[in-house]
Order: sequence, then C-alpha cells, then structure tokens
Amino acid sequence: MIYLIGCNLNDLLGIMEKVNILYVDDEKSNLMAFKASYRREFNIFIAESPSEGKEVLLNNPIEIILTDQRMPEMTGVEFLESVIKTHPEPIRILVTGYSDIDAVIAAVNKGSIYKYISKPWDNNFMKMVLNQAHEVFSLRQENKILTEQLIQSNKQLEFMLRQKLIS
Repeated sequence: MIYLIGCNLNDLLGIMEKVNILYVDDEKSNLMAFKASYRREFNIFIAESPSEGKEVLLNNPIEIILTDQRMPEMTGVEFLESVIKTHPEPIRILVTGYSDIDAVIAAVNKGSIYKYISKPWDNNFMKMVLNQAHEVFSLRQENKILTEQLIQSNKQLEFMLRQKLIS
C-alpha cells in the first residue's frame, strides 16, 4: 500500500467503507437522535440494552462502541468491561447525562474508555470525537498488521541465518 501523511490510497480515492458504530442506551429518543445525526457519515447500530449490544457485537464488525452509563440491566462501564475479552479492538466511549466522577474513573480503569462525553452532546464535537476514535482504531489495526509482518520477517531471517550457519 502507498501511504501519504497517514492516509492510504483507498482514503485518497474515497473507496473507504463507512465506520461501524454501536450506540447502547436505554433511552430510545437518544438512540434515534444519534442515528439521525450520524447515519450519513457512519454505519450506526443501536441497542436499547447491553444484551442487545452484545448481540450486535457478535454479528457485526464494530469499530467504535458508545454506551450510556446509567441503564437498568447494567452500567455502561460494566457493559464495556464485559465485552473487552471477546471484542478488545473497538474504541470505547462513555456517554452520560450525569457528572459522576466515580463512573469516569471506573470507565478508564475497567472499561478502557477512549473518551467520556456528557449529554446532551454537541453534534460537531461528537463528530470530531468519532472521527478521532476511528483514526485511533485504524492506527491500532495498522500497527497490529505491521507487528505481525515484522515477526514473520524476523522468523524468516532467523531461518536463513541458521541455514547459512549449517551449510
């Protein structure tokens, strides 16, 4: 691939697919507002409960997870923590209407959140955060691929070195 200042050729040609985002919130009006606001730029998946959110994660390649903190079934932090083992790659964002510093600390420590956003959110700020989260996701994926390639190259070099020493 050709890379130019953090962009690959697909980015430059506009061939990139939309980013898959999951938003989990027990308030349907928040889900609908989020989907209506961002459906043109992103593929939006919504879930009214953590169990629905887990189902979406099982059936779709999600890159960014947003979740409300206060939900009946479990908190947003508990949800994020519960999906880390099965879905470690998505970037996690906690959204809440309450300024609960304990929730923020727990989210950082247990749920590995990228950002904490207060409700009601500013649409431009949210879009900026989603784009930044996607950039972080993409860089992590690229880093993973490059690391795997480096490991493979090292194995090949070690093999070649052993062959030369034996000959």
